[in-house]
Amino acid sequence: MIRPATASPPADGTRLIYLMGASGSGKDTLLRLLRAHLQADEPVLVAHRYITRDSGDTEDALRLSTEEFVRRAALGCFALRWSSHGLHYGIGIEIDTWLACGAAVIVNGSRAHLQAAHARYPALTAVEVTVDPALLAHRLAGRGRESAEQIAQRLSRATQAFAVPQACRLAQVSNNGAPESAAAALLTIARDQLAR
Repeated sequence: MIRPATASPPADGTRLIYLMGASGSGKDTLLRLLRAHLQADEPVLVAHRYITRDSGDTEDALRLSTEEFVRRAALGCFALRWSSHGLHYGIGIEIDTWLACGAAVIVNGSRAHLQAAHARYPALTAVEVTVDPALLAHRLAGRGRESAEQIAQRLSRATQAFAVPQACRLAQVSNNGAPESAAAALLTIARDQLAR
């Protein structure tokens, strides 16, 4: 059931799911499948990202020029923002309103930015999408967005450990098999957040 919009914003990020995983791990596919299986009355929302590159049809993202991104950052329009591979990424401040309305909110984040996200939202639930490195290499090559050198860099980064804050809840979802199974696991996590 959707809670009234008069609720105060949850400063701790209760019901926020911080989705992360290597580029090519299938996060956008899982988010699309998750949305397709939501019930009409389930208050689970997927936040789009603002990115300083074209996003294509496969991800929930809005392209901004670097200048516009910087301008919005200066105005405080981003709840979360980070840079990676020469690009800027942001999550809009609107997620605070969505959380205040009682929704579970999923953001497509970055492993390298988890500590900063957790500092702002200490009650968030981090979810890492994991994929076998050989399968990840195949997916990266198949999408045709990076050069062979860029793919090698992404694969190297994918196997590196990342810092998880001590009090951070972390779940893992394997996306080695059918993406429908991984999406169902992610949806279960989202539904669990609604009870918090």
